[in-house]
Amino acid sequence: MEFRIRNLDYLKKWLVIGIFLGVAAGIGALIFYYMIIYAQQLFLGQIAGTQLPNAVGEGSITYVPGNYLLVPVSIIIGGLLSGLIVYKFAPEAEGHGTDAMIDAFHNKKGKVRRRIPIVKAVASAITIGSGGSAGREGPTAQIAAGIGSWLSDVFKLTPDERRIAVLVGTGAGIGTIFKAPIGGALLALEIPYKRDFETNALFPAIVASAIGYSIFGSIVGFQPIFGYYLDVFNPLNLPLFAILGIVTGAFVIFYVKTFYKTKSLFKSLRINRYFKPMLGAICVAAIVFVFPEVMGVGYGWVQIMINSGIQSFPTYGLPILAILILLPFAKVIATSFSIGSGGSGGVFAPGIFIGASIGLLMGLLFHYISPSIATSVAPFVIIGALAFMGAAGKVPISVLLMVTEMTGSLQLLPGAMVAVALSYLLSGKHTIYSSQVETRKDSPAHKHEYDKPILQNMRINRLKPIDLSVSTDKTVAYALERMHKLDLSELPVIDLRKDKKIIGKISATDLSGLKDSTRISKVRTEPIHPIDHHSATARQALNAMSKSNTSWAAVTLNGRYVGCITLADIEESYGRTLGMALSEQNA
Repeated sequence: MEFRIRNLDYLKKWLVIGIFLGVAAGIGALIFYYMIIYAQQLFLGQIAGTQLPNAVGEGSITYVPGNYLLVPVSIIIGGLLSGLIVYKFAPEAEGHGTDAMIDAFHNKKGKVRRRIPIVKAVASAITIGSGGSAGREGPTAQIAAGIGSWLSDVFKLTPDERRIAVLVGTGAGIGTIFKAPIGGALLALEIPYKRDFETNALFPAIVASAIGYSIFGSIVGFQPIFGYYLDVFNPLNLPLFAILGIVTGAFVIFYVKTFYKTKSLFKSLRINRYFKPMLGAICVAAIVFVFPEVMGVGYGWVQIMINSGIQSFPTYGLPILAILILLPFAKVIATSFSIGSGGSGGVFAPGIFIGASIGLLMGLLFHYISPSIATSVAPFVIIGALAFMGAAGKVPISVLLMVTEMTGSLQLLPGAMVAVALSYLLSGKHTIYSSQVETRKDSPAHKHEYDKPILQNMRINRLKPIDLSVSTDKTVAYALERMHKLDLSELPVIDLRKDKKIIGKISATDLSGLKDSTRISKVRTEPIHPIDHHSATARQALNAMSKSNTSWAAVTLNGRYVGCITLADIEESYGRTLGMALSEQNA
């Protein structure tokens, strides 16, 4: 059964797609959420008798240490299994999934292999559940992006539409798992860029995020992750929040540099890649001996910081001041080893923890200096968390909405606005998502939108068409073999009896299930949009490719097929033309 909705009106089409993506994100987030719970029970619970604390909106915040000496065993086993699963079945599922999604959006036409959601879910649940320092938003993003890519195949979407579907699925997945549907919807627009928005995704992102959140909340509850923050806002705290924003912005730079230096270090190690995540897990296990707070997602520890500051923290004989100062550093290093080594998990939740621990330290300092103004550390913990991640992920607007959703209140919004803005500005171009680009103009996904002057002046007759066609008298076996040789999944179909008239196109999907001896004349073709060899411009050729959903455009001369111009041909010619223009400009 085929679904074809490309010709529906924009709102109708994206309403349908948004609904499907929202349902998929809600169900996918639920499955992954419970996979992590069961993995924690299996690894930390069964091996070490340990129970990590949860945020108030997700269960008990009680921490049960268990057998302290067996916790590292759980972490190391988890690292080994995660590495074996990822590198055996889908190496691109290693690391933090959000960055892989962003890379797919910009550079891979939104394509995500269908096995990725399954591999990512299993490997990440093991990494997090065994005690590795990682978040669940990255895996959720890649899982939802994979579902969005698959649905794009089902609905026969164009590459541009596929990119939007991948973003919408990501935003719905993150908004669902965070119980922050508005922030998640906006995150879909904001996360591909350091300082821009993918506005085309807004409408379906709202639809999908709302549906995903409704499904998820119906099962696990709608209470905000960190409960309801009810304290009255004190405007005198604004200068203190500004200082907190400056500190978190500076620490973002340390986080990003440490993470990617660790990642580079593990890539350079000359050991079997299957065992690199286990080596990283060994390093994490050593840190856990001193700082058990770095294990897992960390929302439970953030909740403890909000509720009681440091009173419930295990100290193991260390001075409390040392814990306060070293804890954010320990979390940065543990996360770098867990994920930078090739383990599977997200970097958003660790960022929340790092920012919260900085907020705890600064809040206690402010309370010591001026107890009448900084009456509680809770607002500094929450705002520190969001200011840090708003800067590290270059998503300042999204986290401002998340602060209201994750705490169920608006009181913290003014302080968060000040802190997030300063943290974002001070951190500069440093981002934890290396695949982000500055603006839409810098994205390969939008390159041709900003190349119009050159592309509109480039004539197709400057290029030599190549024959990619298959004629109606050939067989399915011949067509499939030709696709294989040309490394293409679609070919134009021509009728030699009618003076090379273009009939349409066929794809490998159209031919699947047909007998090898079946003539192409018996196969249903899809329409394409040919261009005239004399008058067409490169811009028109690209438009034809987009409409036909191909990487080539069929060229005609007086209505007769003469060959095809490929995307690679146009890119090569564009590069030469641009190079000549720059040379003349510099001369």
